[in-house]
Amino acid sequence: MEIILIRHGQSEGDILEVHEGRADLELTGEGARQARKMALWLKDNEKIEKIISSPLKRAFKTANMIKEFCGCTLEIDDTLMEWDNGLLAGVKRDEAAKIFPLPEGGRKPHETLYETESMIEFRTRAELFVSKLKEARYERICLVSHGGMINMLLRSLLELPMTSQMSFSCEDTCLHKIKLMEKKCHIYYMNKIV
Repeated sequence: MEIILIRHGQSEGDILEVHEGRADLELTGEGARQARKMALWLKDNEKIEKIISSPLKRAFKTANMIKEFCGCTLEIDDTLMEWDNGLLAGVKRDEAAKIFPLPEGGRKPHETLYETESMIEFRTRAELFVSKLKEARYERICLVSHGGMINMLLRSLLELPMTSQMSFSCEDTCLHKIKLMEKKCHIYYMNKIV
């Protein structure tokens, strides 16, 4: 199975410099342009069988653009939503640093500070999605989500430890393509911008 993971286009949160997470912000005009360009590239270069998307507006609108150009089905799955950042959602980054400081030594994987999802819960959500995906029999599927969730999905798919310090860059409308085989995973490209 080939899996193409896509981050949504530029959102209002990127411009406003807020913590997005579960804040349900729209794509900007630039984000819609990015999504259209990427969808056209997918139409010409990848035969997408199905799209599964986060329901948050910025991801859903990006996924819908792919659906329009590629003519495939689109399913919404709450599991693909971004990290639940609790009280941080929609708060400006500089204000959040003052109002919601991190504890000395940083956040522990089990902590749910400020009504957030713990990193263990976040990883578990990604693992559940990957487990179900592996049972499906798609040739090429497209997942449209968010930078944090894409990182968790890649860590799960590549069997990296939860506490791995490896991070995958996720620019606006970037593509990551991997192929799951019986006993290995093949990476075609990461953070591809078209």
